[in-house]
Amino acid sequence: MRPRVAAMSLAILAGAPHAAFASSTVPLFTIAKSQNKNLVAYAIRVDDHCVPDGNAPVFAYWRMLEDGPSRTAPLLPREQAPYGLASQVVTARAGNGGRARIVLRALPNRPIDIETQRGADGACLAVPTATISGAPARLFNVYVRLWLFGVRYILIRGWSMDGSHVVTEKLKR
Repeated sequence: MRPRVAAMSLAILAGAPHAAFASSTVPLFTIAKSQNKNLVAYAIRVDDHCVPDGNAPVFAYWRMLEDGPSRTAPLLPREQAPYGLASQVVTARAGNGGRARIVLRALPNRPIDIETQRGADGACLAVPTATISGAPARLFNVYVRLWLFGVRYILIRGWSMDGSHVVTEKLKR
């Protein structure tokens, strides 16, 4: 059985997309797969001023929904290839937020820019932006349709920048 991360479990209970769910961690987006209900979740660590914390603030972990709504687990070494980060860099730090850029190993030609800031309610916010169907969009989910020989397709979903509609793009493998 995988070790559980107690702090993350408590954080997930209070979490909502794009709102702080722990004092220094803000959720970004998820990867769902057709195999089961478990999700890979990505989050960013921020300091008290909502600035990305450290040189590698973005991390991924499992939300083990098949075991319960608040169960989490770290990615295993063998899971880094499909779900890990190829790279990450903090590109800006300011007194009230910052920016980072990540690249997923599974989508090396699709960088994701993340902007952090303090929201109107005082909580830190993070907005991951990626190009989806040729336009920038606020990424919220990647769905991977698996089959016997690997990946059949990947569906990338995000909100249009004006927030009026969901933008999707299907990548065939």
